Amino acid sequence: MIAVDTNVLVRLLIDDPSAPEQTDLVKSLLKKARQVFVPQIVQVEVVWVLESAYGYDKAAVITVLKHLQRSVVYVLQQPTQFDEALVNFENQPADFSDYLVFAACLESRHQLVTFDKKLARLDGVNLLKA
Repeated sequence: MIAVDTNVLVRLLIDDPSAPEQTDLVKSLLKKARQVFVPQIVQVEVVWVLESAYGYDKAAVITVLKHLQRSVVYVLQQPTQFDEALVNFENQPADFSDYLVFAACLESRHQLVTFDKKLARLDGVNLLKA
């Protein structure tokens, strides 16, 4: 199994017409490796890249995240946290990264305090008011 950085994973997930050589190289690498480890920070960065660089809307990002979640090709770091974050991201207004932070806090039994009003809509997240 190999681990991938964000730019490599993005090439695996989308056919980027601006980088066909890199896309082909990554696909060839995947055929040899068969599985790809996806660190948690890469999970967060992929969402950011898809939204900011490729203009994906939330529904398209969710489709990509579900592909990562369901495919046997991808081995996610902290898969339970990923699953929890994805459910919240689908149904709530905050960012995927915020829900991943929340999932990590839940798992470690730490209370999350935030200034983010969207994130604070979740039970167990406390809004810090000035």
